Amino acid sequence: MILCAGESLIDMVPEGAGYRPLPGGAVYNTAIALGRMGIDTGYLWPISRDSFGEMLLRPLAEAGVDTGLCPRSDRLTTLAFVTLTGGEARYSFYDEGSAGRMFAPDDLPEIPDTVSALFIGGISLVPDPCGAAVEALAERVRHRIPVMLDPNIRPFFIADEAAYRARLDRLIAMADLVKLSGDDLEWLMPGASFEEAAAAILSRGPRVVFQTGGSAGARAHWSGAPLAAQAVRVEVADTIGAGDTFNAGVLAALDRAGVLTRKGLEALAPESIAQALALGTRAAAITVSRPGANPPWAHELAALPG
Repeated sequence: MILCAGESLIDMVPEGAGYRPLPGGAVYNTAIALGRMGIDTGYLWPISRDSFGEMLLRPLAEAGVDTGLCPRSDRLTTLAFVTLTGGEARYSFYDEGSAGRMFAPDDLPEIPDTVSALFIGGISLVPDPCGAAVEALAERVRHRIPVMLDPNIRPFFIADEAAYRARLDRLIAMADLVKLSGDDLEWLMPGASFEEAAAAILSRGPRVVFQTGGSAGARAHWSGAPLAAQAVRVEVADTIGAGDTFNAGVLAALDRAGVLTRKGLEALAPESIAQALALGTRAAAITVSRPGANPPWAHELAALPG
């Protein structure tokens, strides 16, 4: 089972003169996408007992995602108000004292042996105590199972830049797979090319650095020659959840190829990475073709031309 540990929230998406509440959150979206692809998936994050918490649980159940590790909380659900500019999403978070924000290392459950990989990322890495909880979880399991990291950096959410950079530095060293967008790179390593950034990250221990670029497609940097996948052409509704869905495609492809293990990643072949890029870009294309974070189901991916 691939365990996704990180934020869930309600995206307040513009609709007419108001907003429409939609379940979201970077790590939550990846869990939903994995479940819809038919991958055995678990989710770990506190879920509020408020009405928004019930709204978050429903898609997880529909996608077959195991929520047995999720603690329930009387604190409120995080809200993210979305602003769309040219289809690109920007966010304003209402998170102080929320169910997820107050998740502490002491609240971590025992992780069962059925968990075969860990996915982490998003705003859950930024503040404490929840950032410390995710870091502690990665440290606990990284010697046994692969870890994938997508920092999904939101600069306006970062109150203590030095502390956050230090945490990312530690997490990169724990990760086997790292995904970065152009915006992530610009904040993380200003002035560096993606090739320079990827080389620096790979020198810390990760096996593959995935680079996403929207309509430019995606690339993978690893010990061999870089690999690329073209973006699938679709009419874009918005970009909410695109990177999250890409992550799910990567993990699903590696899992199906039988290489999402510590030994498997040590002996990765270019064919496996190419398959991961292809599924990631195909899945993301469906997500951007419709409003909000709405990842594809397996039958939709099978029906997509190309």
